Amino acid sequence: MGVPSFYRWLVKKYPKIVSDAIDEDKGDYKLQVFTPTTFDQVFNSIYEYIDRLFSIVRPRKLLYMAIDGVAPRAKMNQQRARRFRTAKDHQMAEEMEEKLRKQFEKEGKTLLPKEESQVADSNVITPGTEFMFMLSEKLQSYIRLRMSENPAWTNIKVILSDGNVPGEGEHKIMSFIRSQRSSPGYDPNTRHCLYGLDADLIMLALASHEVHFSILREEVLSPSNQFAHTSSLKNSLHKAETRSMKSRGWFKKHPWKKSEVESVTQVENLVSCDVAGLTVNKKQAYQFLNVWILREYLALDMEISSSQKFEDDLERLIDDFIFICFFAGNDFLPHMPTLEIHEDCIDLLLHVYKKEFRNLGGYLVDMQKVDNKKGAYIKLKRVEKFILAVGQYEDRIFNKRTQQRERLLKRTLSKYKDAKEYENEDDLDGGRSPDVVASSDVVSVDQVLTNTKELKQKLKDHIQQQSDLFKNGGVRTDKVKFGIAGWKERFYKEKFSAQSPDEIETIRKSLVVKYGEGLQWVLLYYFSGVPSWTWFYPYHYGPPASDLKGLSQLNVKFQKGLPFKPFDQLMGVLPPRSSHALPKAFRALMVDENSNIIDFYPTDFEMDIDGKRFMWQGICKLPFIEEERLLTETKKLENTLKDYEKNRNSQTLDRLFMRFSGKREQEKVLCCRNRVASEKVKGAIKMDSAIEGIQGTLHLMPKDLTEDDDEKVECARNNLCLFYEINQAAHHGPRLLEGVNIPEKTVDKEDIVETILWHENHGSSSMPSNRFHNQRLKKTDNNLHCGSQNPTPAIISKGAGVGFSSGRGKSSRAHQVESWNNFPKRDVSKPGSFRRGDYGRIEDFRISNQRASTSSRIISNYGPRPVGNPFWQSRNVRNEDWRSNKQWTSGPGPCWRRDDRESSDQTRRPNQSFSGDGGRGRGRGWRAPGT
Repeated sequence: MGVPSFYRWLVKKYPKIVSDAIDEDKGDYKLQVFTPTTFDQVFNSIYEYIDRLFSIVRPRKLLYMAIDGVAPRAKMNQQRARRFRTAKDHQMAEEMEEKLRKQFEKEGKTLLPKEESQVADSNVITPGTEFMFMLSEKLQSYIRLRMSENPAWTNIKVILSDGNVPGEGEHKIMSFIRSQRSSPGYDPNTRHCLYGLDADLIMLALASHEVHFSILREEVLSPSNQFAHTSSLKNSLHKAETRSMKSRGWFKKHPWKKSEVESVTQVENLVSCDVAGLTVNKKQAYQFLNVWILREYLALDMEISSSQKFEDDLERLIDDFIFICFFAGNDFLPHMPTLEIHEDCIDLLLHVYKKEFRNLGGYLVDMQKVDNKKGAYIKLKRVEKFILAVGQYEDRIFNKRTQQRERLLKRTLSKYKDAKEYENEDDLDGGRSPDVVASSDVVSVDQVLTNTKELKQKLKDHIQQQSDLFKNGGVRTDKVKFGIAGWKERFYKEKFSAQSPDEIETIRKSLVVKYGEGLQWVLLYYFSGVPSWTWFYPYHYGPPASDLKGLSQLNVKFQKGLPFKPFDQLMGVLPPRSSHALPKAFRALMVDENSNIIDFYPTDFEMDIDGKRFMWQGICKLPFIEEERLLTETKKLENTLKDYEKNRNSQTLDRLFMRFSGKREQEKVLCCRNRVASEKVKGAIKMDSAIEGIQGTLHLMPKDLTEDDDEKVECARNNLCLFYEINQAAHHGPRLLEGVNIPEKTVDKEDIVETILWHENHGSSSMPSNRFHNQRLKKTDNNLHCGSQNPTPAIISKGAGVGFSSGRGKSSRAHQVESWNNFPKRDVSKPGSFRRGDYGRIEDFRISNQRASTSSRIISNYGPRPVGNPFWQSRNVRNEDWRSNKQWTSGPGPCWRRDDRESSDQTRRPNQSFSGDGGRGRGRGWRAPGT
């Protein structure tokens, strides 16, 4: 879902939902520090990545690998805008690079030549391209090989849903889960783990109403991460720059001496890494987002005060949470000008929801009625009241936004002016003449690499400067001026060309209708699948929240339609610059001036940057694809396709891979194969969950093995691969299934922190400005021990200086040690007695000759947790497998230990001894337990 900062907001507000993933595999997986330039290099990297994820999750029954296929039309508009923007960014970067290369050449600086790369255009990662078709074939071979050689793959089934299967990858997986969940014999305690970075995975996991659900993702919010201490805007800017520069091809073989070429090969990647800010040989850390803990947080945070009229229903509260988050942003509707995720708009949505719940009349959606054709699953009157209540905060939000913008503009322009003056002074002092040439024809490899590094850094700096409109005069184009009287009239005039009040009202009503349709489309998409393949939102802008009057009058009915074919989608989303990814006959439709649809593919287009600071925040105002015109032209060319291209343009089913080793398994699978073959006239048979373990329909697939492909034949001898189709779910009930075991609760009311609304807070964040919230995203000790040379021990002994590992320190004195007596006592006889304030809280003493003062400092906020992988804690109802463990550990900070020698009412204080190195200790002193 298009909410880039949603995960950051979620973890910041609900920190316990995240736990570190423990990699049981001792293999030394390192972060890749090179940019692949060939398809084979990309494929090998993918194999290694899947192996790593497999070793972390260790699936026992099924591995479902889903690649994005053709997306619904509602998503294609966003894909089209992204790809056109990417092509434009690449073009600008290439032009600037060429200028810099000429400048360096004039200065006599030798550079590494550019290299032609197969993956220079990231737009090839779109269904229907040659790259995606090859990826599917390579993954099929990879699966067969792993099932034949790796014991961990032997007893599981693998489903591969490639780019020729319509649908977004995560939604194909969720369709499978919904199908299994509604089938007889389904185990309600099945554990699911979904990998991915997209925020919509969290929404989909919640919408499944499966308790034992976790999301695996790379750790991106750690303080050790290169973007940890930057704002969300800076992070997004860096990502935009990186996206514009990646896979551009910097290095190429050059007729130097052999030794020089070897040197370049060894260090050229380090140049790329150094410029990009990556750490060589850094092990990538992973985290689990545990959905069952998120459910606990939502139950407490969205709690409605008791009333006889309304009964608490956690499942409906969760459904409402998912729905109101759609207003913060999604991939199918443009966001409202009222709400911005980096302004913590979800806090505002939750605040209004809880405040207005009684006035609304109850819950906003009822997904138990999702199959109701009259739209009873959404209460439009309540939704209208809710969003209009949000709209009452518009003026205050816009006013604060304007104030912040003005302050930021003044600071930025002041710094920029000072920097310009400094540059002018340097120019007056004189510098190196651009006409200076190299003094020798022989240039060392080190110098070439240094020059290339300098070129890349200058290119990066230029892109960053050009992206910041505050430094380029773009701020003067704020025509709407939200928050200033008359902003609504200016909004409709500038964005929709409405001149009169009647035109404004006509546009407003149309926006309400289309936006209301979009809300229902997204809701159905997340809970039951694609409601319509052809529907899309026909505007570039969303309406203000206060203008959504009339939602309750809508009566929406969707026509299911059919998905585009892969080549049709490519024609709908690719820019002319990426026409090389299409068959030759189709390319002419994009680039030929006589093409009947050439107007769909402008080489230059308007970027609306009105009121924006960065270029990447601009809106691409591209013409919308007219489906009928497009399909009419592409259908004429289908007969010109070669067989290989026809396969690329086809729509297929998922592939199911099964392995058998023993006689019993062989008989079972062969029986399955014979059943399919014997009923191939009918086209399919239903799988027996008692035999195959999953529900679905099998189809006999065409022979895809050739006699001369010995490797494939050998791998396939003990493997079975069939087309697999999920059964259409009769009804996916948004409720907990009978017999599900609920994990023991780990969240209480003290973990819910009241937040200040963004527009009411004098700072920039709505989160409380205390150290508990600032430090809660720190690494736990698991990551520190595996990735740091100096891991933080479990017990901290203090008294040797001030601050973290700084200062000369002082020897401990009796009156200073006595201050520890005031340290709060804790009852550790029962794990449940821990309070939120106990989790990692210790006292940080400021020692001086006069007195010992204390200041609270948070060292870790993950609190006591079990040894081992928290992902598997949901196996038991009460988690006896780890709750009964007698040794407790925490992240960086104190380690509370209990053993048989401690009575149930015994309390423990932090260690009262200090490490000082004879009064000359440096920083804090560390003492390991038991020493």
